[in-house]
Amino acid sequence: MTDNGEYVLYHYSPSIAAAAVTIVVFAVLTGLHAYRMIKTKLWFCIPFTLGGVFEFIGYIGRAVGHSSPESLGAYIVQSLFVLVAPALFAASIYMTLGRLIRALHAEPLSVVRVSWLTKIFVCGDVLTFFIQGGGGGIMASADPDKVKMGQNVILGGLFLQIIIFSLFVLASVVFHLRLRKQPTGEAYTGDVKWQKMLLVLYAVSAIILVRNIFRVVEYIGGNDGPLLRVEWPMYVFDALLMATTMAIWFAGYPTMIRPTKTLSSDSESAMQLPETQIGMTTK
Repeated sequence: MTDNGEYVLYHYSPSIAAAAVTIVVFAVLTGLHAYRMIKTKLWFCIPFTLGGVFEFIGYIGRAVGHSSPESLGAYIVQSLFVLVAPALFAASIYMTLGRLIRALHAEPLSVVRVSWLTKIFVCGDVLTFFIQGGGGGIMASADPDKVKMGQNVILGGLFLQIIIFSLFVLASVVFHLRLRKQPTGEAYTGDVKWQKMLLVLYAVSAIILVRNIFRVVEYIGGNDGPLLRVEWPMYVFDALLMATTMAIWFAGYPTMIRPTKTLSSDSESAMQLPETQIGMTTK
């Protein structure tokens, strides 16, 4: 805020060099993800790829902010798209666990009935997406009172996302421990690289959790807080972490999906059409 109560978009001049490098990184990573998704026909990874698109668009807005620091449109684009992109990553991450459990025929080992597992987490993720997006929309007015309200709405969405992610990690760990004690036949064959896939899920979940905690601290501090007075935390605790998430997911992309002879009778199988078998690419 300025002395006369006006909302300040940036407390610094956004770096065009940092934005340009980040745009290129996300463009490359998103292109790689799109290529692999189309090649393997893993359509449940569409949200993850869209997350990369959102990051790419967001940092274009940040680059525009360098030459037009007073542009409210560019500020909204960079703020909103970068803010909600991890929720899109999360949607594909959540869907992977259910498919992994089905591929291993380990449904009895799941904490929650598998037909509900994906729905619970994805619906929660969609809710956090709209809460954060709504908060960003409220902040777009640049009215000091509405900005504060928008920040509180975004904080609520971030807290909810942290809770959902934590529950997801807990569900994954419990399933992992149960599977190690009572391995299924599919777990023995090695066709499904389930241990590596779970490690990928743990890694990307942990990184997104760290990023969300950073965002919570940032919004608690407010527009005049220390994290918004300098630019580097945005790139270290958001851009770098999300690029790392995309790189890890690409390296451990869920593959070996193929139709089965019969479809499951529950609703999740009806939604996804073919039942899947999940493995992991190795170099």
